[in-house]
Amino acid sequence: METPEQRIVAGYAARGLTLALAETDTGGMAGGYITSVPGSSKVFPGAVVAYANRAKMRLLGVPEELLRSHGAVSAECAIAMAAGARAALGAAVGVAATGIAGPTGGNPGKPIGTVFVAIDRDGEQRAERHTFSGDRQEVRAAFAGAMLRLAASVLDAPAE
Repeated sequence: METPEQRIVAGYAARGLTLALAETDTGGMAGGYITSVPGSSKVFPGAVVAYANRAKMRLLGVPEELLRSHGAVSAECAIAMAAGARAALGAAVGVAATGIAGPTGGNPGKPIGTVFVAIDRDGEQRAERHTFSGDRQEVRAAFAGAMLRLAASVLDAPAE
């Protein structure tokens, strides 16, 4: 069975697409999955790991006011991160994730395991909220998997 990262590399190459990532808690894990696939350099210019809010603002252009009003773990921040990665790396598609991997940091509205993954591409900006369970490493892997599935969903639409 084909993994999401294999599907991304083959499918993006076939469509002439490129993918940029913005990662927080995953620390580059999603990019690591993609670069494990031969030929990934044709479709993957890179990723930005922006863990601190300061990095989100400086490297991805996330507005400070957005972080103040919505928080770093929000759909709005994830969308801004995806757009920032896409712009910074000159890619056709940007995908980002921001969440709470634990074991601390959660609250009733955003428990540990909460992640927002977002996509930015021509004509589309959207975010999804997920909540995963497990230890920190399992949650981080789930966040990366959610990013890859969202990036691969581009291939479900008819080719343009």
